[in-house]
Amino acid sequence: RTDPAVIMLVVDDGAGPGEARCLLGRHIRWDFAMYSTLAGFVEPGESIEETVRREVLEEVGITVKNITYFGSQSWPFPNSLMLGFHAEYDSGEINIQEEELSDAQWFPFNALPNPPAMISISGWLIQDFIQRAEAGLV
Repeated sequence: RTDPAVIMLVVDDGAGPGEARCLLGRHIRWDFAMYSTLAGFVEPGESIEETVRREVLEEVGITVKNITYFGSQSWPFPNSLMLGFHAEYDSGEINIQEEELSDAQWFPFNALPNPPAMISISGWLIQDFIQRAEAGLV
């Protein structure tokens, strides 16, 4: 059995070129200073795009648009298939779900906190965002 889950990096182009930023969260169970992408499990009867919208809204209180598939990675915790996405900020203010996150913030592409390792899809999403932002594509 494999449980599908989504993992997404929410991006905002700010006021224009060079001002791209991404939304990262810090899980409540982490006792180390790392921020990562948001994630959650697909519910029965829900499309993966619906899951991205729901999870972002539930975890940080914002709405997203232009959801694009990035890639996937098997993940053993617990027997999951992580489906990675980029999503663009649409509206709202950060309001964290305190049962899941201890913090969530917007970070400029060139001033990110301690990110996840590049062996994870979360790290790949962030690295892709940085490269696109540096090239002025975000």
